Amino acid sequence: MSETYEIIVLDLDGTLTNSKKVITPKTKDALMRIQKEGKKVVLASGRPTGGIVKLADELDLKSYGGFVLAFNGGKIINYETGEIVYNKTIPVELVPAVYEQACRLGVGVLTYKGNTIIHGNGVNEYSRNEGKINGMPMEEVDNFAEYVDYPVNKFLMTGEPEKIAKAQDVMRQTFGEQLNIFRSEPFFLEIVPPSIDKAYSLGKLLEYLGEKKEQMICCGDGFNDKSMIAFAGLGVAMANAQPEVKEVADYITTSNDEDGVALVIDRFM
Repeated sequence: MSETYEIIVLDLDGTLTNSKKVITPKTKDALMRIQKEGKKVVLASGRPTGGIVKLADELDLKSYGGFVLAFNGGKIINYETGEIVYNKTIPVELVPAVYEQACRLGVGVLTYKGNTIIHGNGVNEYSRNEGKINGMPMEEVDNFAEYVDYPVNKFLMTGEPEKIAKAQDVMRQTFGEQLNIFRSEPFFLEIVPPSIDKAYSLGKLLEYLGEKKEQMICCGDGFNDKSMIAFAGLGVAMANAQPEVKEVADYITTSNDEDGVALVIDRFM
């Protein structure tokens, strides 16, 4: 079995990092060991690229040919070469309608410009959390719809879980197949281009690498990890994962505070 899996794909928050948002020494050692053996590490997150760089550097993905999958799959970067393997954006003409719905629903909406988080419709505790998680500065703009005049990989709506659950229903009804809309956390609603999720983009990465999904392990804990866990040769849910994520997993490892990723590596790679 240890020779079967050549790629491990890791969600970040709640999976790779513990509750203090750091990679434990045991997990880091396991990841460095398999990279030295020639196996690939892919960091797959809803975060923007700028919010993944610190962890990618800590794991030295540049030296070992690792990959970064950002924006829930909207962009894939070969971290060694800087090549953009895949990139899909939301049409600029949809920005005003997304912003209008955020205002009607009473939730925050944000996107990204370079390494800055751009906020519309006010800043709430959940959007502040997005800034803290990514270690990126935040800028609140007066007219979000006019300011965002460039293609973006995703929007994020933020708010109380009840409001976000309602927003998910309303946004899906409003935009249909124009956008892919799903929660990554009870308080985060991801808005990305159609068909984009982690599984779809990992399929694109496998094509690029000439590998098969049977050679891939995917580990995650959140709603947005469900597709890749179901897709992988070995889909792994963390013990701290959402219940519906565990339902599609082949294996449930220990929690992110108990080196669950290291356990998977030791057992299967």
